[in-house]
Amino acid sequence: MKETGKINYVEMPSRDLEASKRFFGDAFGWSFIDYGPEYVAIENAGLDGGFFKSEQVATTGNGSVLVVLYSRDLEATLKKVEQSGGTIVKDIFSFPGGRRFHFSDPNGCEFAVWSEPAT
Repeated sequence: MKETGKINYVEMPSRDLEASKRFFGDAFGWSFIDYGPEYVAIENAGLDGGFFKSEQVATTGNGSVLVVLYSRDLEATLKKVEQSGGTIVKDIFSFPGGRRFHFSDPNGCEFAVWSEPAT
């Protein structure tokens, strides 16, 4: 439900929109709606959003917000990210509340995936 003051949409840079669509479709099952040559909306990602054409990259090293995805099986998701063309930039590590890893997509943008603590 849309509520005033709540996060509703997130937009991320992409050097190559087709590469973003392939990677996130393969790795996470997202689907997309094209809105011209410089924008693609995301569907089935848990939060509405999109990719905009840009030569910039979003990384925590350059002060970007970190988009964090969820996984029930962190190891399987890490393998899927690698198989889909992502690069692991921080291997699985523990933090208070769970475990996670960071990866860059084929465009060099950084994302993370987290899961509950291992049982």
